[in-house]
Amino acid sequence: MAESKIIALPDVGEFKDIEIIEILVAAGDRVEQEQSIIVLESDKATMEIPSPFDGIIEEIKVSVGDRVNEGDALGSIRTSDSKAKDVAPPPAAAETPHAPAPAAATEIPVSAPAAAAEPMPKSDPAPGKKLKPHPGAGSSSAGTGGNTIHASPSIRRYARELGVRLEQIIGSGPKGRIVKADAKAFVKSSMTAAGGGGGLSVSSAPEIDHSKFGEIESVPLSRIKKISGAHLHRSWVTVPHVTQFDEADITELENFRKSLAKEAEKKALRLTPLIFLMKAVVSALQEYPDFNASLDASGENLVMKKYFHIGIAVDTPNGLVVPVVRNVDQKGLFELAAELGELSLRARDGKLSPGEMQGGCFTISSLGGIGGTYFTPIVNAPEVAILGVSRAKMQAVYNGAEFEPRLMLPLGLSYDHRVIDGAQAARFTHFLSQVISDIRRVLL
Repeated sequence: MAESKIIALPDVGEFKDIEIIEILVAAGDRVEQEQSIIVLESDKATMEIPSPFDGIIEEIKVSVGDRVNEGDALGSIRTSDSKAKDVAPPPAAAETPHAPAPAAATEIPVSAPAAAAEPMPKSDPAPGKKLKPHPGAGSSSAGTGGNTIHASPSIRRYARELGVRLEQIIGSGPKGRIVKADAKAFVKSSMTAAGGGGGLSVSSAPEIDHSKFGEIESVPLSRIKKISGAHLHRSWVTVPHVTQFDEADITELENFRKSLAKEAEKKALRLTPLIFLMKAVVSALQEYPDFNASLDASGENLVMKKYFHIGIAVDTPNGLVVPVVRNVDQKGLFELAAELGELSLRARDGKLSPGEMQGGCFTISSLGGIGGTYFTPIVNAPEVAILGVSRAKMQAVYNGAEFEPRLMLPLGLSYDHRVIDGAQAARFTHFLSQVISDIRRVLL
């Protein structure tokens, strides 16, 4: 029998007061179970919230700019129990919904978070499918009184992409509303001030009409690239990067890996060199704990981590994401292969949860399956180092008596020079190369 059900915000990890940045459906729309209906954005990721039921949307109880928590009512849907998930919202959810805000200037608390960091996959709607906008999706009021900031959702997103906090900007619009020109002017003045004090001063990029030179097509960046781009830009300009290069002899490792191929095949697993690299990296982090740390917010203390969670950069159709494999030190090769295979598949399908991309200690970015020699990866802050791995190639190596063919793996370690100095980095890559060359050292 059809009945009205409340759509409540499910468990989204440790996030609180998550901002709604997009509403994908409106009252009267028919939706299927698992179809995305709301897009949220925290300071770490964006995430799409799916409908837990098949049915017709009766009401959307929230607006763009609202901040919600687990259990809050997002809307209601007329559905049947036959295909409904076992998702029961808290009893109070239906009684205290978020009231839709008037379509005026957005108000957000002064303590609103800054730019986003770790990206979250977003599945674009099917080609040709037009999503109806929510009637109140233009702007909203999320203020709680006191000092508030007036800005539209698009301006807030624009400010996040620039890495600017809105409370720093003086609005020139009606009632102090912040407009795009205000954000641009603030960034320009900040750069000028930094340049006067010996910091970075960058002139604005000129706007060029490329169509004057030939046919062009404008293609919007994916949501992942927009968010990860802001994170990478912030890391690049705030973290003093240095890259240490080295090579590792993986001839014996590759022979060992191939000897396990049939056993892995029986388990329906793919045992790649990356699995061995993860174990080798943990061994190096244990030997050099400063690489398994993060600077605290004050920049005066190191947070030394006693766990070993390794982020693996995964190439997806929508951009780069970094799922985190936890407790690598406690898992065997086949267990790691199974977990990494599952995470990579879900990453490419855009089904990773925000929690699966948090808590990393160290990141590995491998281009070995594509090619290249060396590259300088950008540190995935707040981590202090990242390992870039290129394609291995056979080289003639002198063993003291003669040259012999050896399979050599190029490594590039980028690190935060505020925490790691050059000597430490050289020792780290040398130790890592030794472990990779003789994987038995992992047991020491």
